[in-house]
Amino acid sequence: MTEHTFRDLNKNGRLDPYEDSRLPVEERVADLLGQMTLEEKAGLMFHTMLGMNPDGTLQDGMGGFGPIFTTRMVAEQKINHFNVLRGAEPGTMAAWHNRLQRLAASTRLGIPVTLSSDPRHAFTNNPGAALMAGHFSQWPEPIGLAAIGDEELTRQFADMARQEYLAVGIRVALHPMADLATEPRWARINGTFGEDAQLSARQTAAYIRGFQGEVLGAQSVACMTKHFPGGGPQMNGEDPHFSIGKEQVYPGNHFDYHLIPFQAAFAAGTSQIMPYYGMPVETEHEAVGFGFNRGIVTGLLREKYGFDGIVCTDWRLLTDALGADGRLMVEAKCWGVEDLSAAERARKALDAGVDQFGGEACPEVIVELARGGQVSEARIDGSARRLLREKFRLGLFDNPFVDEDRAVEIVGNPAFQTAGDLAQRRSIVLLKNGGENTPLLPLTGRPKLYVEGIAPEAVAPFAERVESPDAADFAILRLSTPYEPREGFLERFFHSGDLDFKESELSRILEILGRVPTIVDIYLERPAVIPEIAANSGALLANFGASDAALLDLIFGRCAPTGKLPFELPSSMEAVRAQKEDVPYDSENPLFPFGFGLGY
Repeated sequence: MTEHTFRDLNKNGRLDPYEDSRLPVEERVADLLGQMTLEEKAGLMFHTMLGMNPDGTLQDGMGGFGPIFTTRMVAEQKINHFNVLRGAEPGTMAAWHNRLQRLAASTRLGIPVTLSSDPRHAFTNNPGAALMAGHFSQWPEPIGLAAIGDEELTRQFADMARQEYLAVGIRVALHPMADLATEPRWARINGTFGEDAQLSARQTAAYIRGFQGEVLGAQSVACMTKHFPGGGPQMNGEDPHFSIGKEQVYPGNHFDYHLIPFQAAFAAGTSQIMPYYGMPVETEHEAVGFGFNRGIVTGLLREKYGFDGIVCTDWRLLTDALGADGRLMVEAKCWGVEDLSAAERARKALDAGVDQFGGEACPEVIVELARGGQVSEARIDGSARRLLREKFRLGLFDNPFVDEDRAVEIVGNPAFQTAGDLAQRRSIVLLKNGGENTPLLPLTGRPKLYVEGIAPEAVAPFAERVESPDAADFAILRLSTPYEPREGFLERFFHSGDLDFKESELSRILEILGRVPTIVDIYLERPAVIPEIAANSGALLANFGASDAALLDLIFGRCAPTGKLPFELPSSMEAVRAQKEDVPYDSENPLFPFGFGLGY
């Protein structure tokens, strides 16, 4: 379908300088900013969640994260940055996006909406961090791209993801994660590029260039690189989404090591930066969450590194999220400033130097601060200017709409999915292959297979599936890194805690390994502790998001393993607990070292 441009739909019916694409961006920004009320400026400074109804209509009621009233947020609260949750069929997503832009065009100044998204091209299904690919092309997790180690492939992935995002109207990627996986228990490792700073730096830069291009423009998706100044060194591996993980520690004095990937992100031109929730402990910086931390945001990010792009807080620093019944769903992540009111927290974050509040929809707080003389309008103008500048650079004022038919053609198209399938295969790491002189893989012929974790239809082209290990020539077990289940609405999606298989499940697995030559494949969303499984398996593989077909292609020799471990695999939980949270590859006697990987 063809949409009218912004200026056609602007109800004012006039051509202001900010609407004239022939003029310099800064002139257009200045003209628009001069027309804005305090309420409209405050609305710019909030970037909250937004859902859609299954038929692509605007949601005005309860959503998965609580009540979502789209019309009120856009028309009354003047909010025009949204993080889209989940999704739908591509044409439906595109139609929803266009409805949303028409609503935005009906407001006084018609400022178009900027849509963002968490990663949605891999296998993770965590609504607090990443979404399963669904209709989008499916690739390995970012940690799998690191296992491949090919910067050009990472750039190509990001370029294809950029095209799919553009097709449905998503203009900001809430990624990449430039954090380092130096603490193996941390729940966010699969979204990183591993524990080596130089590998992460190369991958981060390539990723940003694929999404943004060399210069941010109308065909770009802006990157919000996170989580400055590096969210990996969490005390005991607990995540600061939750109060149990609020402390970020540097027992190895490696604070600067975690900045290396961000330096590459700045060089690549990242448009936005997100500080993490964590609060630094026993450093030169104030012991408050990074989003409230002036020494980090202004001193380090703005002044030392000269970053003048948008700084958006991580989600939900100011207020708790409540359900329809008033029940607490998600607590505010206001570490170090828990005793402050929402307004006081907002003031401290603005003083720290942030431009925008993620996951929040309370612009009235900023209005009250300004009217009460606690925050100057000039300070608000500084952030509003950055936020408007990006909308102009992305071409949203010239035409914010998307072609709904083209969305169907682009999202998940065969060429993109073929590339994703190949990347899945390239990311798999072979850790063990039979004895020293008797490799087990690749399998040949059409053996009898006992399988766990593999769909029967995936096995059929390769082998005869049997129901018992005793009737099989070989077994294939697909496992996942263990974790400790947690209680809570959001906690249950974050896989944290110990990394080893506990006795009942370990004994069950080892019993199978003792009955039949067994190929074990394990999904390493975190570095699993598997010494007994490694010792007793016939072959051992690691994946970072790969389909059954991808795995079986490698097992049966249709492709050869080329991946390398992007982090070490510790030999025991004792070694995990003894290592330093901020130091890479430092556990004692690792089972497999960083960079390990066999071939055929």
